[in-house]
Amino acid sequence: MAGREHHCASAGTQKSIDVLIPTCNRAGALAVTLTSLCSQSFRDFDVIVSDQSENYDTAVLAQTRAVVRVLERHGSRVIFHKNLPKCGLAQQRAFLLAKASASYCLCLDDDVILEWDLLARLFKAIEIQRCGFVGSALIGLSFIDDERPEQQAIEFWNGSVVPERVRPATAQWERHHLHSAANLLHVQDQLAFTPETERLYRVAWISGCVLFDTHKLRATGGFDFWPELPADHCGEDVLAQLRVMERYGGCGIIPSGAYHQELPTTVVRRTVNAPKVLL
Repeated sequence: MAGREHHCASAGTQKSIDVLIPTCNRAGALAVTLTSLCSQSFRDFDVIVSDQSENYDTAVLAQTRAVVRVLERHGSRVIFHKNLPKCGLAQQRAFLLAKASASYCLCLDDDVILEWDLLARLFKAIEIQRCGFVGSALIGLSFIDDERPEQQAIEFWNGSVVPERVRPATAQWERHHLHSAANLLHVQDQLAFTPETERLYRVAWISGCVLFDTHKLRATGGFDFWPELPADHCGEDVLAQLRVMERYGGCGIIPSGAYHQELPTTVVRRTVNAPKVLL
């Protein structure tokens, strides 16, 4: 599957987090995402990108190279892998997970903007909880005036995060509505949450920005189910999280600190939903 590989910084000591980013024909969005990594107060991370852009190498484009140089300046290695032919997002994520060597891996989409302290907060939370994952749901700021109180129920974890079984068509599955539009932002504003008063809460799943314990993600199979799916599918991240959550527990963090760039999806056909066909 792998093609050309670009090492954009010299090898150094092993970092605590590998940031895993799948990308395809989104060089501009990826540059924005990488820029938000440049400003993180937590610096103990490297970046691995799986590029399925067919008409160019994202690694050598000017806007990408510029921000990579800043990351290198701050001590983060950035490695680009060409990963063709396309076999779907589950294969992309499995490919990236196979390259990870850090204790934790951040599965980060290529169209996300992170606040400056988010990596530090996620790392602290998962170190304390020792659960399978801690994630930050993506907020769409174009929905800031779209109030949906019927979708804003939230269940906080009181004490330690513990394993939990969540499946489609259950009451717990309905938690996913909290992550639509700007619902989570409205809740954190109403309850006046700040990074100093953050809380962990129960989730169905989280898309776009999830910090996993690498060993625990692999122990539950990671994304190795990808050959069972057609190239056009969705929900591969959901399926992996459900499996991790059932064995090790998982949670969301509020306030979030992660924002969606709100670009059109690159997965146009979404009739095959991984958790609904494979669980």
